Amino acid sequence: MSEIGVDIGGTFTDVVCRTPGRPLRVMKVPTTRSDPSQAVLQAVWQLKDQWGVTPSDVARFVHGTTVATNAVLERKGPKTGLLTTAGFKDILEIGRQMRQTMYAAVLEPEVPGFLAPGAFRHEIVERIGQDGSVVRPLNEQSVRDAADALVKAGVEGIAICFLFSFVNPAHEQRAGEIIREVYPDIALSLSCEVDPAFREYERTVVTTFDAYIKPVIDRYLANLESGLAKAGVPAPLQIMQSRGGIASSEVARRRPVRLFLSGPAAGVVGAQMVGNSAGISDLISMDIGGTSSDIALIRAGEPLIRPEGLVAGYNVRVPMVDVNAIGSGGGSIAWIDPAGGLRVGPHSAGSEPGPACYDRGGAEATVTDASIVLGYLDPDYFAGGTLKLKPELSFRTIEEKIAKPLGLSVEEAALGIHQVVNTQMTEGIRLVSIRQGYDPREFTLLPLGGAGGIHACALAEELGISRILVPRHPGVLSATGLLSAKIEHEMSVAFSQWVDELSMEDVRRCLGDLDARCDELMAREGIGREDVEVFYFADVCFVGQSHYLEVPFMPGKDIAEQLRDGFREAHRRVFGHAAEAPTQVVNLRSIHRAGGEVIADETVAAKDERKSRKGMRKIIVAGHEGRVEAGIFDREKLALRTEFAGPAILEQADTTTVVAPGWSIKVLESGNILLSAQGAAR
Repeated sequence: MSEIGVDIGGTFTDVVCRTPGRPLRVMKVPTTRSDPSQAVLQAVWQLKDQWGVTPSDVARFVHGTTVATNAVLERKGPKTGLLTTAGFKDILEIGRQMRQTMYAAVLEPEVPGFLAPGAFRHEIVERIGQDGSVVRPLNEQSVRDAADALVKAGVEGIAICFLFSFVNPAHEQRAGEIIREVYPDIALSLSCEVDPAFREYERTVVTTFDAYIKPVIDRYLANLESGLAKAGVPAPLQIMQSRGGIASSEVARRRPVRLFLSGPAAGVVGAQMVGNSAGISDLISMDIGGTSSDIALIRAGEPLIRPEGLVAGYNVRVPMVDVNAIGSGGGSIAWIDPAGGLRVGPHSAGSEPGPACYDRGGAEATVTDASIVLGYLDPDYFAGGTLKLKPELSFRTIEEKIAKPLGLSVEEAALGIHQVVNTQMTEGIRLVSIRQGYDPREFTLLPLGGAGGIHACALAEELGISRILVPRHPGVLSATGLLSAKIEHEMSVAFSQWVDELSMEDVRRCLGDLDARCDELMAREGIGREDVEVFYFADVCFVGQSHYLEVPFMPGKDIAEQLRDGFREAHRRVFGHAAEAPTQVVNLRSIHRAGGEVIADETVAAKDERKSRKGMRKIIVAGHEGRVEAGIFDREKLALRTEFAGPAILEQADTTTVVAPGWSIKVLESGNILLSAQGAAR
């Protein structure tokens, strides 16, 4: 029986197949932008033709998707309604005072009012007090009237967010029951289920996002499940979540807001897996695809998790792997701004029409075209030879669009494109490392994605990083990470107490409730409590502070001391200081995990290194005059424990790795490759 991992990117959909006793097999197919599920189903049909794997042989099918994020980016969600406590329907428009563009000459709204415009927001007569008492009973007729008006207006989803429902959810739950009785097909999102925590604006935003994307996710996953069933795949569909754990499609459809970082999270899990197999626990992963670059930091073998993420410029309070996504990838378009400066991205040629060298109608110079000019890519072996490139189109486009306007040669223009995009990427790496209090020089860079290996050495040199760990299959590592991820369910709840006055009885009761809800979700996955690992966290802040940090704790020890010391240590690392001031618990969180394993590639490496050498090629490298002679190697045929020095180019079906002069190469026992700056300690 086989296991399949599928990750959809902006340019390619990556497929990985694991069968016991067989090498790990990989495939890349063009992403079908109009309906991403079609690329997935096309790949399923190709499994038999290319690998002899029939759909009935698939015992596990795990998927990472960008559908949730794209629905927001492209404003493709359906009409959505919002029900609030009387007098509070404009919370979504009021927002917070914090702005990302502090010095813009023209200020634009930074709140997601498009989710539920004013005509789709209705006030409900009810009121819960801050202590959970009923100040004003729920007027059930006002709920019915609001639901009737919204359905008549054509909404497909309704978010319900009442004051203090995180303390007493009775009114929200009853309002949901009333609407389901009359309109069972309407997608409902209750804040007491989506985000039972204080801060009204943040809770309203995440609940409305959930309602906005729920119909989109439901249709997409339903179509995919139906297509897999028709193809004869018996395995249940599992989906990657934003925290880096997987869940059944059924659970994902109930809580779609947790899928915003589904695709990028899979790459971080894959990087974590590779680091563990190589014995390297401190990593910076750099996932460079055709459209964007996703950067994350892994410390002591665990990826950093942030309590909220940025989706299309809006803060969404959902725990996510701390990934910094920037609009820089292989398909990013190079252009000249009105001041005559060279820019790269954020617009991308994607896969349709793609870079000029694809010969699919692309007329703009891209990073991939620059890589062709610099000699990094073999036009006849791109994507394993499945896509033949035309280098003459790259030369012509860069000359017309960039070189001539700037008075440069084509080679100088191509090198400039790379230097600009590399600078953007290094700034992105600094944001996830230095911003969090970590020195990037103490980490190993792990490139992945179709273009990660091309830029790795240049990025490492810019940041002072001396080691690069290149996975066995970096171009499809996100898909590989899907198969190694753990099943994970997380529940949190508002819990407001001073740490010094913490009630252990209240903590135990609260954790018991959270554990019961996680147990229910695990039971839906067919997993018993005995197979589950349980982890507990608290969101802690100084009393009066407006933001908090997540602190792990163990319930069997002095919880107050753990939270006090853990919070001050985290505050000192992130902000550089920690005061001896009273601290407060804001939320409690329970996380249940099960399964997950390191994927071993059983491919047998070639014993004769000479078989791996394919020839020589002259390449252009920053800091070196003219072109440099580089050896070309077939990555798959490099023997274990092989060592040699760059410059070199390592080619494989899913990516290309450029090893700059001054770097040495060592093939590890795991099959991964360690690049070391010559003279640096290994």
